[in-house]
Amino acid sequence: MGHKGISVTGLVCGFAFFLLPLHSAYGDVSYSFPEEMKRGSVIGNIAKDLGLEVSRLSARKARIDTEGKNQRYCDINLSTGDLIVADGIDREELCGEKVSCMIKFEVVLEGPLELHQISLLVEDVNDNSPIFPKDTIKLEITESADKGARYRINEAHDADIGQNAVQRYALERNEHFVLAIHDYTDGGKNVELVLDKELDREEKQEMSLLITAVDGGSPQRSGTVVIHVTVLDANDNAPVFSQAVYKASLPENSPLDTVVVTVSATDADEGVNGEVTYEFSRISDKARKIFSLGHSTGEIKVIGPIDFEGDPKYEMRIEGKDGYGLSSDSKVIVEITDVNDNAPVIYLQSLTSPIPENASPGTEVGIINVQDRDSETNRQVRCYIQQNLPFKLVPSIKNYYSLVTTGELDRELVSDYNITITATDEGSPPLSSSKSVQLSVADVNDNPPVFEEQFRSFKVHVVARDNGSPPLSSNVTVSVFITDVNDNSPQILYPAPEGNSFMTELVPKAAHGGSLVSKVIAVDADSGQNAWLSYHIVKSTDPGLFTIGLHSGEIRTQRDISESDSMKQNLIVSVKDNGQPFLSATCTMYLVISDNLAEVPELKDVSYDENNSKLTSYLIIALVSVSIFFLTFIIVILAVRFCRRRKPRLLFDGAVAIPSAYLPPNYAEVDGAGTLRSTYNYDAYLTTGSRTSDFKFVTSYNDNTLPADQTLSKTPTDFAEELDDSDGSPEVGF
Repeated sequence: MGHKGISVTGLVCGFAFFLLPLHSAYGDVSYSFPEEMKRGSVIGNIAKDLGLEVSRLSARKARIDTEGKNQRYCDINLSTGDLIVADGIDREELCGEKVSCMIKFEVVLEGPLELHQISLLVEDVNDNSPIFPKDTIKLEITESADKGARYRINEAHDADIGQNAVQRYALERNEHFVLAIHDYTDGGKNVELVLDKELDREEKQEMSLLITAVDGGSPQRSGTVVIHVTVLDANDNAPVFSQAVYKASLPENSPLDTVVVTVSATDADEGVNGEVTYEFSRISDKARKIFSLGHSTGEIKVIGPIDFEGDPKYEMRIEGKDGYGLSSDSKVIVEITDVNDNAPVIYLQSLTSPIPENASPGTEVGIINVQDRDSETNRQVRCYIQQNLPFKLVPSIKNYYSLVTTGELDRELVSDYNITITATDEGSPPLSSSKSVQLSVADVNDNPPVFEEQFRSFKVHVVARDNGSPPLSSNVTVSVFITDVNDNSPQILYPAPEGNSFMTELVPKAAHGGSLVSKVIAVDADSGQNAWLSYHIVKSTDPGLFTIGLHSGEIRTQRDISESDSMKQNLIVSVKDNGQPFLSATCTMYLVISDNLAEVPELKDVSYDENNSKLTSYLIIALVSVSIFFLTFIIVILAVRFCRRRKPRLLFDGAVAIPSAYLPPNYAEVDGAGTLRSTYNYDAYLTTGSRTSDFKFVTSYNDNTLPADQTLSKTPTDFAEELDDSDGSPEVGF
């Protein structure tokens, strides 16, 4: 975005500086201003430069976001829109030797959310004097030194940059030495004493020289060092480093005494003249607190905390000097590698709580900002919330997320939400942090009054009062009766299939016409005639073999069981109520005609099969009869006589009623219309698979069952009369 130039004059250290919005290459808005400005000084009018209304700054919560950094250098005057200095800024402390010292932050506005990047270029002020590494430098020079011999002097260090850094050196006038200056490509200077006239130890054994370093600031600042020269015998070889530049990589948070790199220099001289010692010739104050140099070993070790986020790179020069003053230097570059040592930090920028329960899906309820001080992959952050909540995080601008609703809210179901926001970076191992957000749901009048318990009638007390003086009144009680509607289908309690297991009942082969086989039990939640139930067989394997009581649900045989009857008998029973229109339910009853378990084959599938009917049995019997007629005739005669004489075997004796688990709450057993009568017993239970079907073997202890030592003495008419009596249902009066 373009901005017109704005100049703001500030007086710092007695000089005038201009605050100008720079070109937008630095960001949305850029300013330059000198360091050491007083707190409250105006840098520029950010509202004007961004085209914002000053009156809306407070309402839109305009603020400075420093991306998780603790120190805030600037602030916004919400009344004027001015960007002001919030804390003193020391360019050297902030940026060290960097040529460009840039502070970047963001201006955040809400309603709607806007981000504007602000770049501040901190200009250097000449507030530091050049300083030599030592106040006094001792040189021992042999008297045989030739004219033009050079002796390197460690350069002075000025924390300022550019024109405010060291610009020139001056040597106090003397008769033996002159000063030679050469510039390094990295901005440093090589300072050398050059022997202009040979020395004579007998004439003068020692001398002192004064070197002054002067910067280019206004006014100028300077520093001095005293060179103490001792004239000795010859030492004609300077130390030579193994490398001109040493490079090392060091992970941040490395422990103390970690060896970063070892420099090495050799000297061709012997004895003291060949002994090399090492020292820093150029190093920043910050690096001096972090690294140490072995005087005789050349080892550079860690002595302070290493933080990639503080400074990712260090450069220093090492001087190697022999016993009599000859020296050379080498450059050391230490690259700091990032370690995932900073967990993401979650900032809740805004939250709308409570939120009305009728808020539509997609409503923004909060703004989240996530910061990670690491770099590259280690600062890539993934932000999410727990599942099963009607909210989600939607990535917004840069590292901002919007917390929005994803579904309908219902205060009557959930009135408060505890949302846990988790941020995880992509480092190895990943680091994460979480923040809990409490969100309340405001009530909306979206539920009409409803009656909570069920009832058949209720009473209303009505009072009528006139407006006379005194008022007269009368009251009456209104009784309201609720009539039943046939809105509940019959519920079949027995038989009740459980999964793929079918309830199967065993019918003795000796059962006569009118014998009770089983019973269908059903209930209806309605009342009156809507609850009167009738039972009907709608489909069966043999339609003439079984009948069901119209109102009792009892299943009885219509005739004696014969050998030609299929062993498997399936009945489909329909239960209807007496409502208008009627409602119904159906069930399937599985019966097996057999006297003992050994005769029952494995029942893989007991479902009704129309093709597996009596016809198959007849064909098998006919085929066997034709093949071995005589043998079959004898077997049939013996089987009939044996079946008539023997008493059906009972595996279990005792009165049995349908378990109470089949009866739902609020339903009671009624003899003659409910469960099986106590005169009927069940023998055993099995389940499908290797005789694992659920079988019930039923035998009757009523008059229709013959004891083993008696013969049938009743006529079929007697059975019919008892059958008619058993089908009767008790009347219910209302």
